[in-house]
Amino acid sequence: MTDPIIVIVSGPGGAGKGTIVDVLMERDSSLWLSRSWTTRTQRDGEADDAYVFVTREEFEQNITSNGFLEWTEFLGNFYGSPRPQMDSGLDIVLEIELHGAEQVKLAHPEAILVFVRPPSREEQQRRLQGRGDPEHHVVERLQKADDEEREGAQRADVVIINDDLERAVAEIQGIIGAARSARR
Repeated sequence: MTDPIIVIVSGPGGAGKGTIVDVLMERDSSLWLSRSWTTRTQRDGEADDAYVFVTREEFEQNITSNGFLEWTEFLGNFYGSPRPQMDSGLDIVLEIELHGAEQVKLAHPEAILVFVRPPSREEQQRRLQGRGDPEHHVVERLQKADDEEREGAQRADVVIINDDLERAVAEIQGIIGAARSARR
C-alpha cells in the first residue's frame, strides 16, 4: 500500500479553513480528516464534532503517550492533531494552525501545506465575530494575522485567498488530484 498524501490546510483564524475542509470532506470520500483535540470551551452553536473537546489533563496524557502528530498552545488552550491510522488507504487532511503545520512538515516533508488567507482584514473580523469568538480573541487573532500570513506565505507550498469558496475548494482538489497522479 502506498503512503497517504498528507494535506495541511492552515491559515489565520477567520480565513475560512474549516468551511473549505468541510466541503472537501463532503466531496472526496478518499480523504480522512484528523479531528483536532482542544482544551478550549465549545462555543455556543458550535458543532459537537468541530473538535474533540477534552480536559487539560486528558490532553497532557495524550502528549505523554506520544499520541499527537503535532500540538501547540494558543491563547491559553491546547490544540493537537492525533496520530492518524497510516494504513487506512485514505489520504489525510489536517486543518491546523501554522506552528502545528511546521511540526508536521518537519516530520513529513512530503506533506502539502496549503495556506489559506482571508480576502481582507474586515472580512476576517466579520467571520471571527460571526462564529461567536469573544471580542478579545477577535482582537488577538487579528493582531497575529499579519505575522501568520507573512510566515505562511514563506512556508506554504500553495497560498489560496479564500474570497470565493468554490474556487478555493477546486484549487485544493486540483492539488490533491495532481499529488495522487504523481504517486501512481
